[in-house]
Amino acid sequence: MNTYLSSPVTALSGVGEARKKAYARLGIHTVKDLLYHFPRAFENRGDVRLLSDVQPGEKCSVILTVSTECRVSRIKGRMTLLKFRAFDDSGVCEITFFNQEFLRSVFPIGSVFRFYGKIEKTGNRTTMSSPAYEPYTESRPLPPLFSVYPLTEGLSQKIIATHIASILPVATAQIEDPLPEDIRLSEGLVSLAWALRQIHSPDDYQSLHEAKRRLAFDEFFRFALALGTMGKTPRTTGAPICQITDDVMHTFLSALPYKLTGAQARAVADIRRDMASDTAMSRMLVGDVGCGKTVCAAAAMYIAVKSGRQAALMAPTGILATQHAADLLPLFARLGIKGALLTGHTTPTQKKKIYAALISEDPAERLDIVIGTQALLSEGVGFAAPGLVITDEQHRFGVNQRATLSEKNAHAHLLCMSATPIPRSLALVLYGDLDVSRIDEMPPGRQRVDTFVVDESYRPRLDAFIRKNVAEGGQVYVVCPAVEEKPEEDEGLIPLWADFGRDSGDYGTAVARAPWEEKELPDMKAAVQFAEALAARMPELHIAYVHGKMKSAEKDKVMGDFAKGDVQVLVSTTVIEVGVNVPNACLMIVENAERFGLSQLHQLRGRVGRGQRKSYCILVRAGGGDTAKARLEVMRTTYDGYRIAEQDLSQRGPGDFLAPVSGAGIRQSGGFRLQVAEGWPDASLMDRAFNHARAILADDPALESYPLLREDLDSAFAMAGDILN
Repeated sequence: MNTYLSSPVTALSGVGEARKKAYARLGIHTVKDLLYHFPRAFENRGDVRLLSDVQPGEKCSVILTVSTECRVSRIKGRMTLLKFRAFDDSGVCEITFFNQEFLRSVFPIGSVFRFYGKIEKTGNRTTMSSPAYEPYTESRPLPPLFSVYPLTEGLSQKIIATHIASILPVATAQIEDPLPEDIRLSEGLVSLAWALRQIHSPDDYQSLHEAKRRLAFDEFFRFALALGTMGKTPRTTGAPICQITDDVMHTFLSALPYKLTGAQARAVADIRRDMASDTAMSRMLVGDVGCGKTVCAAAAMYIAVKSGRQAALMAPTGILATQHAADLLPLFARLGIKGALLTGHTTPTQKKKIYAALISEDPAERLDIVIGTQALLSEGVGFAAPGLVITDEQHRFGVNQRATLSEKNAHAHLLCMSATPIPRSLALVLYGDLDVSRIDEMPPGRQRVDTFVVDESYRPRLDAFIRKNVAEGGQVYVVCPAVEEKPEEDEGLIPLWADFGRDSGDYGTAVARAPWEEKELPDMKAAVQFAEALAARMPELHIAYVHGKMKSAEKDKVMGDFAKGDVQVLVSTTVIEVGVNVPNACLMIVENAERFGLSQLHQLRGRVGRGQRKSYCILVRAGGGDTAKARLEVMRTTYDGYRIAEQDLSQRGPGDFLAPVSGAGIRQSGGFRLQVAEGWPDASLMDRAFNHARAILADDPALESYPLLREDLDSAFAMAGDILN
């Protein structure tokens, strides 16, 4: 890597030990890391209004001429107020800055500035407090967009913006473009250096769009190369041959309280065939929530044990592992198979017993199966006769995590499960090393969840419906898209993924909108505040909330209370998308349904209708126009997860499918984290990037003819630790 790009951040002015640690918390260690620290959003300073056109409380830009001298007064001890007035053709505004007396000389009478901030109006008085400001001249228009960066304690927007501005000219002049030139030209992509300059400091909306397109392509392309070169599960020979007769298999099937569906039977046949070979099975079991993947996994575990081997099943959460254990251990006990549950809550004494039983050479003392969480990766865990590794919700685990478990089970067969139907075009890249068994048939008796789309006017009826279902003994999920209400400083920001109205040609009226929507969306409902408001309206009900920012123990307790029936209404973010099975849950309400991908909504709908109660899913649409209405109509009328996934990919792009994989932590380092691509609306860009990557790897798997690409991947892996961990 170029020496300047590899320079530590401490080489920058003003970065000492404290700021070095702060940058490290953001995954930033070098100049290149900082170069790839993209804005999370933009202030739309190109939205310039007249004072008379601004609504009270709105954030926007105004171009004003200073009309009075700055006056400084002191209040509350040491606090100072600097005030002056400025005007445009429609009115006068009083501008105030707190504790910034040094600005006295910045605003001489007659000077013109673009001010950006919240404008308040009280009667005939118009005010702005501590607005952003830039000198303005008609001959040199100011850029319409101002970058807003992800922060951490000890780093402000001003500090990060200043450091990025200081490195941008040299870093972009010296960076080498790893993308082969023939691919760049065939796709009509701008240069990497130009894209990096524009993502941080865009000249205009069109330039930002072209920069994002180039960087999104790079992320897709690099992602596919990384999976193709470093993320694959090796097909090793020497795996234990796990083969049983039809009679022995019949014993297992007879112990089940139901008959397998045709799709389940085909999946079990695939597994039997794979495990009968000495080439390690690498199979993905995919199907909707409730389609019966777990019993297929149980069949695989049974095959391994009856072949004299051991099996391990790893789930992403303690509550899901406990649920699997509750379902499977009694079944295996009836078949004479010994098993145990190993999670972070397992006591030290129990852990020692489990560790000893797993490595026992005596078959009579040995544990046949173990079900657990990442506790299975602990140093003390070993296996005397490894045979099968199963990971549930496999996208929640990194390659290194799966590899660690596989190393403990040398040459073991691998079975992964996922309840997220993946479009075939994505599956080729994400799981190209895995054979896929699709369970596309629901068990008999699995009821269809009636789905309705309503708007905010239905709120009183929704509240009444919640009370009715709880009164009848049912339980309710309410899902919100946000954890907490948007902080005030985020008001008016345009997310990195948004479409900037670039075709309008009028920056002043450009509307920030999600790329799949017609117009700006309303604010998101937040789980914490929504739960509090719901509890205030329904004090007679036991209402709780859960979200991803809570500690695992807290989440497990709330989910456990809901599973036991102690909580009647659970308000949540999508953390419950993959969660505990609650047969008593019969009503799913999704707030701001227009904010979710169709596949997400389908996953959420699958959390109800798992018991005997008639179940419902109500999608509350708060905005989004006709496009959102049409998208949600797909949910109302379609129940096939694969059809929904294909629709989602074509309408919203690949972000919802790749985010669980990339978001697990393909870290900065110039790297693999999908910052721009995650929200890219055009799935064809992803397809083309994937196709180019596959073509290169087919001819040159080690990338020997592409040293810059090889260096790029190696550097990212070295800095990030691993691709999916």
